[in-house]
Amino acid sequence: MIADRIRREDLKNKIMSADEAAMFIKDGMVMATSGFTPSGYPKAVPLAVAKRAENGEKIGLTVITGASVGDEMDGALARTGVMKRRYPYQTNKFSRNAINEGKVMYQDMHLSHVAQFINYGYLGKIDVAVVEALAITEEGGIIPTTSVGISPQAISNADIVIVEINTSQPMELEGMHDIYMTENPPHRKPIPITSSGDRIGTTYIPCDPEKIVAIVECDIKDNVRPLGPIDEDSKKISGHIIEFLEHEVKVGRLPKNLLPLQSGVGSVANAVLGGLTQSKFENLTCYTEVIQDSMFDLIDAGKVTVASGCSLTPSEEGLKRLHENMEHYAKYCILRPLEISNNPEVARRLGVIAMNTAIEFDIYGHVNSTNIMGSRMMNGLGGSGDFTRNAYLSIFTTVSTAKNGDISSVVPMVSHVDHTEHDVAVVVTEQGLADLRNTSPTERAKKIIENCAHPDYKPMLKDYFERASKGKFKHQPHIIGESLSWHARFLKTGSMKIK
Repeated sequence: MIADRIRREDLKNKIMSADEAAMFIKDGMVMATSGFTPSGYPKAVPLAVAKRAENGEKIGLTVITGASVGDEMDGALARTGVMKRRYPYQTNKFSRNAINEGKVMYQDMHLSHVAQFINYGYLGKIDVAVVEALAITEEGGIIPTTSVGISPQAISNADIVIVEINTSQPMELEGMHDIYMTENPPHRKPIPITSSGDRIGTTYIPCDPEKIVAIVECDIKDNVRPLGPIDEDSKKISGHIIEFLEHEVKVGRLPKNLLPLQSGVGSVANAVLGGLTQSKFENLTCYTEVIQDSMFDLIDAGKVTVASGCSLTPSEEGLKRLHENMEHYAKYCILRPLEISNNPEVARRLGVIAMNTAIEFDIYGHVNSTNIMGSRMMNGLGGSGDFTRNAYLSIFTTVSTAKNGDISSVVPMVSHVDHTEHDVAVVVTEQGLADLRNTSPTERAKKIIENCAHPDYKPMLKDYFERASKGKFKHQPHIIGESLSWHARFLKTGSMKIK
């Protein structure tokens, strides 16, 4: 079966086992791979590398991906100590623990920066690229599977390339991809995308066939993450956003079919986008990074005309649905390289409506989306910054409390800042929505406390703000000795509440 997917005859003699291919990967190498949240990543070869470490071989790698990948990569390489350095985003509990224990050096990065950093050599010389593929063309071009990520840059910069042909991935994926690569400054040209559905590249990633040293057959499916049920809080958040968008249309600030939508990864983001299936909006377009279950719902409901992204990132149920209806969804979906799907130039030109998830935000509109209690990495920034700063509208969502009410997601000051007040236009919880446009810091504080805070914490926030406002400086009032006291109290007592 694998031979049928290798259309260049002289490459068929490169077919070998994962164990054999893994021997090309040596201690100290920089390995760049396919994969994006967690779809289209290599599986057999990373598992074979991890097995070498389990057998006592000393091997440590720098690992660069497009975004998060499955347990066959991040989990296996973290558990065995192979992964020593990691860029730029992850969601695996074993890699997360290794990062927080200081065993893996991790740089959290804007995803749109990764391709250029690879091209410029900032992340080190790429010794080996390991990429999952659907097939290889007659010219040696590599056809991706369910994501594109940084695969084009990994392949073009690597000394050698290992290809995993994943026979579990349906051939109907072919033709869904649009591969376009930018030049380095000062020779970079404008990206010729003026609408979400524009196709500007090829359906395969160009590759010098001489670079390919191994081709491995794999039939392991993407280890996709489950999506939580659309609960009442998520429905309320979605309802607040839809009501807000309807108002923006009514007053003439948005067209009837809105502007291209971007939605982050995860259960809340999926629920927020899913709420649009019951809305009155029609002929929607999406220019985003991940295409999740709710996008399939919108397509099936006839609401979406095109969905441009970097990966197909469904739940386990969504993956089954996708495979059974791939030909149908392929008519609506385009998969692009990360540097194009998350490109700030394109996001600004199209006027994207960005909807992303926060861990917490403070009364002045600063957002923390990465570090719990300021120190413990959760997943990473992902693409939220790429879209937030360049969006027509930037929206952040979160439920108002966590840990059974012991944590307030609205705090006097965030414990870590990923998105400043300058980039955040709207914040939403199940309690309500605060439109922060055209407001001073003190006006923002009043809106956020009144509209977004949980009733259990609203009096505490009002008290803090009123006492802070009595200080000498009135622009963005804080009591510095107390501004992070809520986090300190939780770490000491297990609750932000005053007992």
